[in-house]
Amino acid sequence: MRAVGISLAVLGAAAVAQAAIFVVTNSVALLADLIHNFGDALTAVPVGLAFLLRSERAERVAGLLVVATIFISACVAGYEAIRRLIEPDAPTDLGALAAAGGIGFAGNWIAARVRTRAGHRLSSPALIADGDHARADAYVSLAVVASAIVVALGLEIADPLIGLAITAVILRITRQSWRTVRHGAT
Repeated sequence: MRAVGISLAVLGAAAVAQAAIFVVTNSVALLADLIHNFGDALTAVPVGLAFLLRSERAERVAGLLVVATIFISACVAGYEAIRRLIEPDAPTDLGALAAAGGIGFAGNWIAARVRTRAGHRLSSPALIADGDHARADAYVSLAVVASAIVVALGLEIADPLIGLAITAVILRITRQSWRTVRHGAT
C-alpha cells in the first residue's frame, strides 16, 4: 500500500504540473504524455484496492484494469495527434514544454522504482507491470523535450508526429503489460 500511495502522489503531482504547462504550450506531444501520466496515476487505485482485499483474483482484475487504462490513454493520445496533423497548431513557450518533459521523466522514474521494488518484494505481477510501464514512460516523457527542441528548430509538424510516436510506445507498453499480467511475475 505504501508503494501504491507514493507512486500515486508522485505521478499525480507530475501530471498536475504538466497539465498547467499544457495550458500554456498547447503541445499535442505533451498532451499525449499528460493523458498517459494521469491514467498511470489512476492505475494506483485498483492496485491499491486489490492489496487491501489481499486477493490474488482482485490483483489479477487490477492488472487487467491497468492494461485497459494504458490502452485507452493510447487511443486518446493517438486521436489527438492525428487531429493536430489535420488541423495544425504549433506549440508555444518551448522552454516550459521542455520543462514539462523533464517533470514527466522525473515523476515516472521515481514511480517506476517504487512500484518495481515493491512488486518484486511482493511477487505482484500487477505492480511489476505498473513499474515497467512507468519506467518506459519516463523515457517517453523525454520525447516531449525532443518536441520542444525540434519545434524550436522550425519543424512544427514534429509535435503531432512525436505525439504519434508516444502513442506507438504506449501501445507497445500495453502489450508488454498484458503479457506480464496474463503470465504472472517473472
